[in-house]
Amino acid sequence: MRLLLLFLLPILLMAEGNYTEAEKWGAGIVIRHAAVPYKNEFSTAEIETSVNSAVPFLYYENKYFFIDGIEGGIKAYEKDSWRISLISRMRFVDIPKDLQNQHHLDTFDFGLQTRYLFNRENFLDTEFLSDPTGHYYANVSYKGQYELGDFELEPYATARIKSSKFNTSYYGLNQEDISAGVDFTIGVTARYHVISNLYLIAGGQGRRLDKAARESTVIGQDYEYSVFGGVGFFNDKDETTRPSLSITPYLRLAHGWATHYDIDQILTGSMKRDEYRHQLTSIFYGYPLADRLLTLPIQIYITPGFVWHHKSEVQDNLREYVLAVKAYYTIPLPIRVRLGLAEGISYINEVTWIESEDLKEDGNQEKSKVLNYLDFSIDINVGDLIFVDSLQKLWLGANVHHRSGIFTYSSQYGRVNGGSNYPSVYLQMDF
Repeated sequence: MRLLLLFLLPILLMAEGNYTEAEKWGAGIVIRHAAVPYKNEFSTAEIETSVNSAVPFLYYENKYFFIDGIEGGIKAYEKDSWRISLISRMRFVDIPKDLQNQHHLDTFDFGLQTRYLFNRENFLDTEFLSDPTGHYYANVSYKGQYELGDFELEPYATARIKSSKFNTSYYGLNQEDISAGVDFTIGVTARYHVISNLYLIAGGQGRRLDKAARESTVIGQDYEYSVFGGVGFFNDKDETTRPSLSITPYLRLAHGWATHYDIDQILTGSMKRDEYRHQLTSIFYGYPLADRLLTLPIQIYITPGFVWHHKSEVQDNLREYVLAVKAYYTIPLPIRVRLGLAEGISYINEVTWIESEDLKEDGNQEKSKVLNYLDFSIDINVGDLIFVDSLQKLWLGANVHHRSGIFTYSSQYGRVNGGSNYPSVYLQMDF
């Protein structure tokens, strides 16, 4: 239910938006490197002192809703210096890879955030959060936002007050009872403007564990640290005004058929349906963010979607929720043809049969409801094709609906090596 709200509320909130102006947006990917604080004797693999993950980042903000990297929220109240939000945030637990699926510790937490702005550059966040199993904790964070030429810096310091259940689960691995405690974190995130919409992203943090966690029999370090670096595309900071957009929202209705084939095989024309003929039907809403990228005529949308996986002999009806950023490039031909690519996150209420089978073939029995989402598409303008001006806003296309764990390289997706592909056809209507 918590992820359902995260994925579906943008549709309702953006429906009242103003499509004539560009808004704050961004998308990127970083490689995260983190130290493992757990003792190595609790891992059956070779000694690991650090772990790495590929982490997609999304950014978006309007009057009602925001997505900021690995967190998102609904602005329930905002006036003067105060803002109260319902939030959900991904939290990493840096544990050896062979224990990752055994303990399933990376999670989306949820709760309430109260923000007080001292001025435009400094603010105080107070948060009351829980993981999906009811392990509670609170954060008190002092944060800043500073711009130094092409650099944008966001330093922060956080005190985290943890319940005994939280400490027992994450710093005792439920092997011993650990009392409540308070740990402290300092960190910074940074962006560097390279050119146009292109930015470099980097950051790091260090955390001093509380005494109860440090004395746990499974913890071998007093500190946790992590660093990350990557690239992203954001609003061009050199634009002094928000330009009017030439694009409008869209709705896309698609139907697809499951296949065991990989993406590269599908894109080269090799497709064969799976033996139980699994199918899905999806509807996506596209909200315009920008009509140019790196000075090129590439259209950018944020696109939440709902996907219905149809019942078969080996699975029930399933529900999938997607939130992604989609880019389109129109090939300048007399009959317009567009190429599209989306990157985002997907949550499904139960893992599909075809994903389970793919994991078995790879020797990996673990599953993850949350996976990375990709969408490759090509479509043609119906009005151009049949010379009917009234159909200029209608597109007929084909796409691949893809979920995967980024080749075991992402702890937040359970280090899954596998996923699913659904070649699909669709109709898309611009408003």
